[in-house]
Amino acid sequence: MVGRKLKGATIGDWVIVLIMIGIILMCILPVLTVVANSLSDPGAIVRQQVTFIPRLEVLEDGGDRLFPIGARFDAYVDILSDSRFMRSLGWTIILTFIATIFSLVMTVLCAYPLTYDNLKGRGFITVAVIFTMYFQAGWIPTFVLYRDLGLLDNRWVLVLPGFISVFLLIIMRKFFLGIPDSLRESAEIDGAGPFRILARIYLPLSTPVLATVGLMYAVGRWNGFTDALWFLRSAPEWHPIQLVLFNILQGIVPIDPMDPGMAAAPGRSETVQAAAIVVAMVPILCVYPWLQKYFVSGVTLGAVKG
Repeated sequence: MVGRKLKGATIGDWVIVLIMIGIILMCILPVLTVVANSLSDPGAIVRQQVTFIPRLEVLEDGGDRLFPIGARFDAYVDILSDSRFMRSLGWTIILTFIATIFSLVMTVLCAYPLTYDNLKGRGFITVAVIFTMYFQAGWIPTFVLYRDLGLLDNRWVLVLPGFISVFLLIIMRKFFLGIPDSLRESAEIDGAGPFRILARIYLPLSTPVLATVGLMYAVGRWNGFTDALWFLRSAPEWHPIQLVLFNILQGIVPIDPMDPGMAAAPGRSETVQAAAIVVAMVPILCVYPWLQKYFVSGVTLGAVKG
């Protein structure tokens, strides 16, 4: 079967395959470079000997310098020994979990009523929701609003303002509209109310879109740092990991508080920075493969119907 498929492939198919391979390499090679830098000797980085494979600098008896392939984990030891970095990592994991759950609940509760044809003002509500997707007040009014609500330097500023994404709300609503009305009507005949229909019919059938929307919320929250940068200026204890990582890369905070002299060594900062990036990527990379199988089906099904 595979041989027949290859024989029937057109030039356009091979062009698409080559393009996809190029895109995959563009995504993977930078990650491999960062991982290699985090595992390499600082001297090898200074001499630009590191590409996609980590290298060690070893002194021979004769004084010649060789760059064999190898790995050292000093940078990871420094990062994992930094209590501030690890506290921020733990806080970001908790924050991402809470924000994702709250956002999923609010998105479902907003998308589900919009599937009812007899909902009064459904058209106006839909237009009003979509309007906010294209027109926003700007950052200065937003800052003033958060200040008046008491959200400045408050950890809830990382959760409440981003409760709902209009784009993901539309995807969720489209998916709900694709569920046959006959299922809901039969449940209504049996005396089921809206919330029971949601819990017993819609949610069990919506696993792909729930996983997709939840993944998007989680990735967005995990990678977010601008809200903390602007609205948590006097509360560094609530800074998420991406803002801490941003400060490390900008040199705003010490890279190695355990040994400042070592952090100043040539190439030392690059290895620790690369290790911090890798550690910050690991948690979300562990979650993504489990939800990847729902991602394409959830977006596709939610975008076709309705």
